[in-house]
Amino acid sequence: MSHTLGVVEVPTFSYASMAHSLSTRKFGNKPLFEWVARRVTEAMCIDQVLVVADPSLHNVIAPLLPPDVDAFFGEQRDPLSRLAAAIRKADATSIVRVRADRPFVDPSLIDRLICDAHAHPRCDYVGYMSRDGGQLLQSQLGIFAEWCRAESIFQAEQSASESLDRQQSTRYVSLHPELFQLRFLPTPVEIDRDDIRLAIDHEEDWEHAHVIFDALGPERLDWRQIAELLAEQPELRKRMASLNRACATID
Repeated sequence: MSHTLGVVEVPTFSYASMAHSLSTRKFGNKPLFEWVARRVTEAMCIDQVLVVADPSLHNVIAPLLPPDVDAFFGEQRDPLSRLAAAIRKADATSIVRVRADRPFVDPSLIDRLICDAHAHPRCDYVGYMSRDGGQLLQSQLGIFAEWCRAESIFQAEQSASESLDRQQSTRYVSLHPELFQLRFLPTPVEIDRDDIRLAIDHEEDWEHAHVIFDALGPERLDWRQIAELLAEQPELRKRMASLNRACATID
């Protein structure tokens, strides 16, 4: 029987700032990882949601977990192995992976991924692609998730040898079309822009996120409403574009 696990993955490779955010920052009156978990739960095609984190973060996250949000603190050596262990524990056949620092992840776009995967049963991975053909695995748009077959993650766990492939747990699958069947859905044109940035990676991202939250409220944070709001905020988009350029230079 099909079982789709929603994975809210807490990053470890830049965790000094993230740990502080999870312990002191809130979004929508909830810890950031809980807010993201709630967003994923709103997707109609998700069967279960699990926060997945390194065990060193247990003391940061566990006290903030509400009773109805489960977490997996795996002792595995890297995020890819930890994700595989979480999938096995949940007995899932597929996953939807979301980073915990993406508060604007859109449930409707998650459902679109899952429906497309069901319509193409031989697929191993379904993600989104920008207008220029780039994958959105590390996109600063911050509204996307990615779908992956559980067996593909297990295969990646056995085969991936590069450090980056093991730190970014779906990277190996998404970058090896010779091994896996990949599909990429087009990004909605209204939000596929270089001057939109909804990920939370820097202090100024927090400020922008709260501007959007205050303007729209918790019930109107779908990608269309956000795109319409930002279309009328040229100065905010200018700052977002500047941050995107700066991050691209660093990368």
